[in-house]
Amino acid sequence: MSVHPDLHQHYVLVCQNVGRPEHPFIAHVLQEADKNDKIRTKGMTLKIAGNNHLVPVQRITGDDLQVLASVLCSTVFVTGKLFLCMFDIAAHCPALFVPKENSTLQYLNLMFNDIGSSGAELIAGALHRNESLVYLRMTGNKIGNKGGMSFASMLEINSTLEKLDLGDCDMGMQCLIAIATALTQNKSVKAINLNRPLLYSQEEETTVHIALMLKSNSSLVELHLCKHEMKNFGVERLCEALYENSSLRYLDLSCNKITHDGVKFLGELLKRNQTLEILDLNANRIEDDGANYLSEALALYNRTLQALSVVSNNISGKGLVALSSAMKSNIELSYIYIWGNKFDAATCVAFSELIQTGRLKPNCTDVEPYEVDGHVYLAELSHGLQKHYYWTPSCGEETNQDANASLAITAVSEYL
Repeated sequence: MSVHPDLHQHYVLVCQNVGRPEHPFIAHVLQEADKNDKIRTKGMTLKIAGNNHLVPVQRITGDDLQVLASVLCSTVFVTGKLFLCMFDIAAHCPALFVPKENSTLQYLNLMFNDIGSSGAELIAGALHRNESLVYLRMTGNKIGNKGGMSFASMLEINSTLEKLDLGDCDMGMQCLIAIATALTQNKSVKAINLNRPLLYSQEEETTVHIALMLKSNSSLVELHLCKHEMKNFGVERLCEALYENSSLRYLDLSCNKITHDGVKFLGELLKRNQTLEILDLNANRIEDDGANYLSEALALYNRTLQALSVVSNNISGKGLVALSSAMKSNIELSYIYIWGNKFDAATCVAFSELIQTGRLKPNCTDVEPYEVDGHVYLAELSHGLQKHYYWTPSCGEETNQDANASLAITAVSEYL
């Protein structure tokens, strides 16, 4: 965030006015912000990372945050990002950091802050009036159905927020349906994470409503539905909807219960879909038949998909070799992740050839060939869709070493 030239000095004055000592870590962050602001022309990031440090620092309390909130609220922001992570704070404190009408804070990270339904209600309420925030991360805050309903109501009003992360927030069926309903009309949200809800029904009602939303939504680019207990029925509903959708580029169906019968619908979709660019099927059970359905579509029909993850899907050599063959005829498919399946000699040779010939770049897959006694094997690499699940280079979170490995995401999805 672009900050007041004397942000630290302002912090000192506020501490004196309220009779609180300076917090050493917060003071250090603000001093660095003042220093960097003199040499930067773009927005600045403040990272108040709580107690998550290699070297222990003095514990940051809710009172410390309220002082910081007072400083930030009285500062004229130009652009910015604010990270507030790993705090044990009262429910009302996070709302103090949500920008109001006169602020232009753009990125707010409140992940794992012990925020409950009451705090979520305050934050969502503040976003009814906010016209600057474009990215909000609530990951790991157990806001439940009540908090989720507050965000669903906010999505009916707010027209600025583009990226919303509600993963691992213990939301249930009621608020997921409400969020899906809100997104049928919302035109601003480009990416949403709804991972790991608490669902107790086997009827897949939430998937049905999400599919209905996709039929009418023309702005959503990225959708994460990891750990939704989704089965083949749900995949079929999504595929039916995506025949009518021309905006979604990233579909995350990882860690569900999809088998080869469900992937058959995805294969048919890929034959006609001209939009989808990233498909994450990590940790399902598509097996060889599912891999063959995907291979046929990718080899003969689809020229849009750029990244595919089939990690840990009980695929053996037959299906993996079919995927490698598809890459030979489909030059658009550039990123593929296969670790956790059943590699045989033919699989190792096939992917080794793809890498050695340059068809598959080493940083575009999660395997690396090596040879022992004349036999080729595959070792695991750390590359994959999950590695850069939330971040893009525009967020300033990558090192140069990581930049190439993230191209699978950033080249096709600016909203991740």
